[in-house]
Amino acid sequence: MKRASVTRILGLGLLSLLCTAALAQEFSADIVTTDKKETGQSTKIYVSRNKMRFESQGQKHQAGTVLLDSDTQMMDIIMPQQHMYMESHMGQGPRQQHMFKFFQAVDVENACPDWQKMTDHPGGSCQKIGDDTANGRSAVKYAVTSAEGKNSTVWLDKSLKFPIKWQEQDSSGELQNIHEGPQPAALFEIPAGYQKFDMGNMMKQH
Repeated sequence: MKRASVTRILGLGLLSLLCTAALAQEFSADIVTTDKKETGQSTKIYVSRNKMRFESQGQKHQAGTVLLDSDTQMMDIIMPQQHMYMESHMGQGPRQQHMFKFFQAVDVENACPDWQKMTDHPGGSCQKIGDDTANGRSAVKYAVTSAEGKNSTVWLDKSLKFPIKWQEQDSSGELQNIHEGPQPAALFEIPAGYQKFDMGNMMKQH
């Protein structure tokens, strides 16, 4: 899986900081983005309480999957072509530490305090606009300005407790084809027969 694909999927994972996997309704959906560089690309998302799966769609030679677990604070990047996976601890680094605190603390009706916990740099602002409708579903709309002055708008779905729509200066996106209900446990597990990628051993070989 190419770096661009990994970065894009992880970016979607960071977007989901505006919700909590631990509290979110179980569901699956298509994440459709309108990034200027990747217009029309989509990612499948599966959410099961404390776990999430991001699966890239429609990208030639860039298929791949990212698994996130808020209980263990672990991230796995699955590489189907190599039958391997990479594992890392999501608590490494300030942003990642804040990430799972944010997972555990969010309140859809009062998400701004949790957004402040997540930011790496002081400053910026978050404002609750109020109740709204996004894709025909009940949501709460928020306007956020980062410390760097970047503006974004996010709609949090009241039932899913998850971002259903977002708009930024250079991109926007939304959840489509939402299906609420329990998700198979196998979706959040490493496929049988896959080997763990060991960066340390690879470096020793060169």
